[in-house]
Amino acid sequence: MAREHVDIDTDFYKDLPYASGMVVSGPLLYTAGMTARDDDGNLVGPGDMAKQFEQIFMRLGQIAAGAGTDFDLMVKITIFVTDIDRAYADSSQWRQYFSGRPASTLVEVSALKSPDVLVEIEAVFEVPSR
Repeated sequence: MAREHVDIDTDFYKDLPYASGMVVSGPLLYTAGMTARDDDGNLVGPGDMAKQFEQIFMRLGQIAAGAGTDFDLMVKITIFVTDIDRAYADSSQWRQYFSGRPASTLVEVSALKSPDVLVEIEAVFEVPSR
């Protein structure tokens, strides 16, 4: 399975924890937009963006594992937040999952499902041949 990072040839872009683009071949896993829910569907960390990031990445890890892949093979991630400044303040927490340098988009939105939901994330993973 081929995997190629596509970067712009400048120090700024080369030093980012994510790629400007990604070329892959083979099967892909697309996740739904995930919010921070426990096993009963209750919101984890109302008002706490860091807790919501933690819960969502735990769920993304479970979904990836269920498909036989992991964060090293994440190709693209899109993060929706209600406060981009808070998201950047907590970025060391969520950027740790960018081990495979996926392409990345972070967007501030005016609202998500409810006022207590601060983060929603969707991701695309490369799935190794089975």
